[in-house]
Amino acid sequence: MLKNTIAVLLAICSIQILAAQTVEVYPTNWYTGMKWNKVQILLRSTDANFSKAKFRTNYPGVTLTKQHSFENGKYVALDVAIASNAKPGNVVFTYSVTNSKQKDLVWPLLSRRKGNGTQFAQGVTNKDLMYLIMPDRFANGDYTNDKLPGFLDQSLDRDSIYHRHGGDLLGIQQRLDYLTDLGVTALWLNPVLENNMPNRTEHGYAFTNHYKIDARLGGDKAYENLVNAAHTKGLKVIQDAVYNHIGSEHFIATDAPSKDWLHQWPTYTNTHYKDQTLFDPYASKRDREVMSNGWFVPSMPDVNQNNPFVANFLIQHALWTVERFGIDGWRIDTYAYNDLPFMNACNAALYADFPKITLFGETWVHGVINQAYFCDNNLNIAYKSNLQATTDFQTLFYGIQDALTKPFGWTDGVNKLYTTLAQDVIYKDPTRQVIFLDNHDIARFYSVIGEDTAKYKMALAWLLTCRGIPQLYYGNEILMTGFTNPDGNVRLDFKGGWKEDTQDKFTAQGRTAKENSIWNYLRTLAQYRKNSSALTTGKFMQYLPDDGLYVYFRYSGTQTVACIMNTSGKVKKFNLRNYEERTNGFTTGVNIVTKQTVAVGSEVEIGVNEMMVLELKK
Repeated sequence: MLKNTIAVLLAICSIQILAAQTVEVYPTNWYTGMKWNKVQILLRSTDANFSKAKFRTNYPGVTLTKQHSFENGKYVALDVAIASNAKPGNVVFTYSVTNSKQKDLVWPLLSRRKGNGTQFAQGVTNKDLMYLIMPDRFANGDYTNDKLPGFLDQSLDRDSIYHRHGGDLLGIQQRLDYLTDLGVTALWLNPVLENNMPNRTEHGYAFTNHYKIDARLGGDKAYENLVNAAHTKGLKVIQDAVYNHIGSEHFIATDAPSKDWLHQWPTYTNTHYKDQTLFDPYASKRDREVMSNGWFVPSMPDVNQNNPFVANFLIQHALWTVERFGIDGWRIDTYAYNDLPFMNACNAALYADFPKITLFGETWVHGVINQAYFCDNNLNIAYKSNLQATTDFQTLFYGIQDALTKPFGWTDGVNKLYTTLAQDVIYKDPTRQVIFLDNHDIARFYSVIGEDTAKYKMALAWLLTCRGIPQLYYGNEILMTGFTNPDGNVRLDFKGGWKEDTQDKFTAQGRTAKENSIWNYLRTLAQYRKNSSALTTGKFMQYLPDDGLYVYFRYSGTQTVACIMNTSGKVKKFNLRNYEERTNGFTTGVNIVTKQTVAVGSEVEIGVNEMMVLELKK
C-alpha cells in the first residue's frame, strides 16, 4: 500500500513539473520492469531551433543512447535504455538550445502496477459476455463536461444524430450494477481518447492526442475511476485502438516531425477498401499499396507505420495505456488497413509485457478466408498474423442474418450459418472469435429482421450458445432499432441515461412489456451461461440442417447443452434420440428459459421461429 501511495504522489508531482514545461513529451512517462525497456521519447517544442539542443542525463540506470533530429526543427527524439535495476523517480534531461540558458526536462519513471502485467490486463475469453458502449450516447453522469471551452466541436444537441449528446464515463460507471445484473462480464467502449475535431466527434475515432482521455468524457481521472470500479465489480474493460489513422487536427497532421509520418500521394488517394488485394496471388502492387496506404477518409490522415519513429510512437502508446489504466485488452479498429508487419510487431510487444491480454481486430470483410488471413490461422501462406482473433462478421452477415431472413435452401437460409461455421477449420482457435448481432457501424439487428421478437429471441439464444466470445451492443436488451442511413440512426441515446429523460429503460418500470420480455430472456440466458461449462469452455458439434431445423450441441466433460433452432416457417418436430452421438446416456432435457422438461426419445414440437436451449440430464 505504501509503495503504491508513493508512486501516486510521485506521478502527481511529476505531472505538476511537466505542466510547467513548454516541451510536449511522448510518452509522458515510463515504467520500471517493462520488457519494452528501450524507449524512444518524442519531444515537441514551439522553438523552431529545438532540434539543435543537446541532451544528457545522469539518472542511474537510464542511458541516453542516441538523439535524433527531424525536418521540422521543433522535434527531437531521444533513445533511452532503462536497466533492470533502475529505480522509480524523476529522470532529468538537461539541455540548452544554441546559446540559451540550460534547462531541465523531467520525465517520470514510475513503478509498474502490482503483478507486472500478470494480475491485470486479464483479457476476455469465451467465458465472457461483452457489452459495447458508445460513451456519448449511453448515459450522462456529469453535466459540467458536456461542452468545454477549447474544443473545436461546440455542439450539444440531443435532437441531432450528428452532434454530441453529453454521455460520459461517469454515466457508464453509474450503470455498472445494471450491466452486471444483465449478465455482462466485460465492457468494450468506443474510443475514449481526445478527439478535438470540428464536427462528428461523438464516435471518437479521429484521435487528436494519444495521451489524453477526452475531457468531455471526464478525462483521465474519470477513465481511471471507471476501470477501477469495473474491476471491483468483476467487469473487464476493452479499449478501442486506432493505429491506422488519426484526426486531421492531430499534431502529426498539422505539424509533423517530417513528411513521411503520413502516407503521401501526389493527389488525395482514398483506400479502395478491397482487402482481398492483400492476399490475392494475382493482385497488382499498386492495388495492394492503395489498400494499405490510401486514406480511410479525408478527415483521417493515414499514418505511415513503416516509419520506425511512427511505429515506436504507436507501440509505446499502446503499452503505456495498458500499464497506465490497467485495461484488459484492445479491439483494434480497421485492422486490415494497417501495415500488417507493423501490427505483428505491436501485438508481440503487448503480448510480451501483458501475457494474458486479449487483442481482436475489426475485419469488416467478406469471406472466411478473408477474415482468417488477418488473425492466427492454419493457412500455409507467407504472411502469418499473430492477432488472436477478429470481429466475426462472417457468422453475422453469412450466418445468423441469412438464417433468419432467407428461406431454407441447399446453400441458403440456416444452411449458410452451418456452412460458415464448418469453415472454422481455417482458424487456429475459433473460440476466440468475437460474435455479435450488430455494432455502431451496422444496422440494428432487431430492425434487420423486421422487428420480429420471436426471431430476435432466436438470435440472442444463438449469440449466447454458439462458439466464440459474444458481444452485445448497447440497447440490444431493450429492442433499440435503426438502419445505417445515416450511421447516427444506430447510435441513438439509451433512454434513461439523462436526468431529463421521461422514460428510464434502465429500470423494469420504465420498459414496456415487450422490452421486459426481451430483457428478462437475455438475462436468463446470460446468467445461466456464466456458470455453464458447456457454453463457456465446451466443444461445439453441429448437425446438417433439415428443412430449416438446425441442431447443435455444446458439451464439456460435465455438461451437455442441446440447441434446436426452427427457421422453417412452420411448426416442426424433433427427437433428441436422432442425435445419439451427443444424447446417448441422457434421459431428459431441461429448457433453461422455461424450465420445462422434455424426454429424450420422445417427439417434441417446436414452434415457428422458436429456439430451445436444453440442458441434458441423465
